[in-house]
Amino acid sequence: MSARPLVVVGDALLDVDLVGTASRLSPDAPVPVVEDVERRERPGGAALAAVIAAAAGSREVVLVAPLDSDEDADRLRALLAGRVRLVEIPATGGTAVKQRVRVGDHSVARLDSGAPVAVLGELPAAAAVSIRDAAAVLVADYGRGTTADPAVRAALAGARGPVVWDPHPRGADPVPSARLVTPNGAEAARVVPAVDGEGLAAVGARAEALIRHWGVGAVAVTMGARGALLSYGTGAPMVVPAVAVTGGDPCGAGDSFAAAAALALADGAVTGEAVAAAVAFASAFVARGGATAWDADERVEAVATEPGAEAVIARVRAAGGTVVATGGCFDLLHPGHVATLRAARGLGDCLVVCINSDDSVRRLKGPSRPLVTAPDRARVLEALEFVDAVVVFDEDTPTQVLDRLRPDVWAKGGDYAGADLPEAEVLRSWGGQAVVLPYLDGHSTTALVERSRV
Repeated sequence: MSARPLVVVGDALLDVDLVGTASRLSPDAPVPVVEDVERRERPGGAALAAVIAAAAGSREVVLVAPLDSDEDADRLRALLAGRVRLVEIPATGGTAVKQRVRVGDHSVARLDSGAPVAVLGELPAAAAVSIRDAAAVLVADYGRGTTADPAVRAALAGARGPVVWDPHPRGADPVPSARLVTPNGAEAARVVPAVDGEGLAAVGARAEALIRHWGVGAVAVTMGARGALLSYGTGAPMVVPAVAVTGGDPCGAGDSFAAAAALALADGAVTGEAVAAAVAFASAFVARGGATAWDADERVEAVATEPGAEAVIARVRAAGGTVVATGGCFDLLHPGHVATLRAARGLGDCLVVCINSDDSVRRLKGPSRPLVTAPDRARVLEALEFVDAVVVFDEDTPTQVLDRLRPDVWAKGGDYAGADLPEAEVLRSWGGQAVVLPYLDGHSTTALVERSRV
């Protein structure tokens, strides 16, 4: 475990989901009657950000937060035990509890309790030392007064590591020494109401205005499915697009973004790298179930979350659709490839492209190939609108991967016309069909390579 911890400072909440079923409306009001209710508790606010950060890496996470002595605080302590190290600030005002009444995946009401603002006692010396010596500090402000406390602000201003500040409309301004502030689009618009619009120009203008207003190092405005815009106050902003996520739960996405950015900065990343890692992490977090999956066994990895082939195939089959697959090296994508891929996608409801690994290409094409590595070949193919998923296989033929995916149709370019495709037999074993598509003459990677040598 890394020697210096990540420290999370902010308002710890108790989140409760009351999940049930609803099949009728109440006779005395047009509202659903929720039955068979199951109570599910989890950390919320800064406590959620802390457990997300702890689950994401090997670095110790310390949570510095005000806690009362009520029963809800005890339940929150129990949820955090063994996950993060808790340094409490004595407080009164009750524990803030957010209860969401849910029917399946949909919230129908939220019930909040606890004083709007907690009354903090003296900041413990252990809390001040933890903040000062942290590898990085994440401030998770939920508007209950922690960030306005003079002692807390003085400790944050003296932090030796980078500070990431996740603001709240009712919270205090970030300390000017903050390296990165991460408002969402709505929060940025509240602070800078003079800028109209939701386009990138408006978001960029708000980010620049926020840097001037707060005097901080950088602002990353999170834009949901559009990713995040990072501004340093001058020059062109950096936009990190989010990878498309099918389904999932966005609850907790902002916490996951800020936690991932703080972890990356703690590990020595520059601000732009930290924001890029945070966008990828938040997408993966949402796809995995969001805050409702906070205690799942699997780790959330900060990797691209393009839907895998299995998920794409399952979705298409559930809707009664046709799964099409094709394959090849796709070393240099050229018009012949594009024509074949577009035609293959037209045969069904999704297209999975199976590509040879780098070792497989070398065995088939010689030691000078591939010209482009498998991860980069996959990225190029995934960017095509008619490609739904890419799978890399290491064998010389795609027989094994086809046996695993079991597409309804296997399509190849027309240079195989008149011959039985090598994969046809395995397709027949589950009732699939191998087909040949018209090929765009005069285009091949080998020919392109030879012409480049002239």
